[in-house]
Amino acid sequence: MSDQLSGDAARVENFLRQQAAIADFGSFALREDDLEKILAAAARACADGMNVPFCKVCRYRAEENDLVIETGVGWNDGVFGCTVLPNISSPQGRAFITGLPAVCNNLIGDTDFVLPPFYAEHNIISTVDVIIKGPTPEQPPYGILEICSAERHDYDEHDIHFLTIFANVLSEAVATAFRNEAMHTAMMQMQKLVEQKNVLAQELQHRVRNNLQLVYSMLIQQLDEDATGVNVRRRIQEIARRVSVLAQVYDHLLGTEMTRTLDFGRYSKSLCVGLSDIQTMQRDITLTCITEHIPLDLDDATTIGIVMTEIVSNSYDHAFPSNTGTIVVNIRRNPTNPFFATMTIRDNGTGFTPQAETKRHGLGLVRRLVEQVNGIASLDSNHGTSWTIAFPITSKNVHYTES
Repeated sequence: MSDQLSGDAARVENFLRQQAAIADFGSFALREDDLEKILAAAARACADGMNVPFCKVCRYRAEENDLVIETGVGWNDGVFGCTVLPNISSPQGRAFITGLPAVCNNLIGDTDFVLPPFYAEHNIISTVDVIIKGPTPEQPPYGILEICSAERHDYDEHDIHFLTIFANVLSEAVATAFRNEAMHTAMMQMQKLVEQKNVLAQELQHRVRNNLQLVYSMLIQQLDEDATGVNVRRRIQEIARRVSVLAQVYDHLLGTEMTRTLDFGRYSKSLCVGLSDIQTMQRDITLTCITEHIPLDLDDATTIGIVMTEIVSNSYDHAFPSNTGTIVVNIRRNPTNPFFATMTIRDNGTGFTPQAETKRHGLGLVRRLVEQVNGIASLDSNHGTSWTIAFPITSKNVHYTES
């Protein structure tokens, strides 16, 4: 009778110890975000709950297809980082493959398992391995929780039940740590975006101020020139076109959440639509724009946009005395050099005859702006006019998905 009472008391004590281990670990894991600390605390609590000197946590690595020993208690430092294969030749592998607890009460003389040398170095005789589930049923298990002892143990269903519950609590703690880390990363990215938007808003204000000054300077320049009524009309059209270029930049800048780059392909199409609206009054001139997705720095996009506007407008103004013709704008990445793009602008008009020019007008302005973005411009005036302009795309802006 006394032996039965003693056995019952031992089982009650064991049960209370195990429940305390789960409660203490669960309370700690809820307050802790550091996964390394969570795993180390789990190993200590599990060893205490099972009243054994050894416990370790193994993490499954899908790319290497192995189980690496992450942390534990009772083991020499050289054990951590060791790996075992996830197959039935080891207690960890068998639990991982089957999803069921792998229990070995006495490893001495057991030929079912091929054990790493450190088991013998620590005189391990008995082990129990249970699976640590993944964050979702669709994902592979996180790894294995193993307790070991240098003494023979007869582990019963209560011990297995405790270890299974403990591993499930650990699984949820791991999943929570992953979620918290992802949330923290997302918050840091959002904070970075907010700071970036503030900087970009200041830049936008600076650009607006500078470009309004540019418009003012162009107007003053026209007032200083002795021009006929026709020339005044043409000069005002030039100013209108350049203002349109700047307006399109702000449109696309705001439409893409104020990033430092914009899609020059989409931007150039919008410019063509605006130019066509301005220029085609009582004329049968078709403007076609063929582009692909080319992210460009805002300053470069503005400059090349003005270049395109100048060339297309020159074709409208001079290439078609009969008021009939076609202009084609084609913008593509260089197929042999992804760090460059090429813009060709062709018309089927009367060809290009060089005129007196300055750096503010015509060919001089085009070449100056192309040089400003480190580009190269060439002109062919046989069978109409054809401009070819190559310009660099900075490496940070290179993308390969076409729009």
